[in-house]
Amino acid sequence: MTSVGYQRSWVQGTRGAGEQQNEYSFSEEAVSRALEAARKPYEGRDLRADIPTSQSPSLRSIGDCVDLTSGASEVCLRLPLGLGRHCISLPFDLPDGVAAQACLYICTTWGIPTGVSVRVTVGGFTVADQSFGWGC
Repeated sequence: MTSVGYQRSWVQGTRGAGEQQNEYSFSEEAVSRALEAARKPYEGRDLRADIPTSQSPSLRSIGDCVDLTSGASEVCLRLPLGLGRHCISLPFDLPDGVAAQACLYICTTWGIPTGVSVRVTVGGFTVADQSFGWGC
């Protein structure tokens, strides 16, 4: 997989009892590119008259990935498309020095955004996968 516009964007927040919690966000430019790519096949088409039946109109494409820091048992993210801030619980604390990422997938139907999915991987293995919105 090639880099889609990785960024290490995060905002420090508090979790209570003095603990710090990172909030990650995804590149708006990368999200815009994914949305544009999803819309492109449907530009100028009358979907009422020209509905292809050989291919599903649903598309899930990668928007962006962020590298995660170690030590947390949850990942808090600021999601695009007005979906707000959400935290995903992990089955364990991220060990120090482990390569972990959260990747955002944009879900569309006929080029219209319907939601997002976030996949958290550690060392290349998926440890959590959560969908937000109504069509992902």
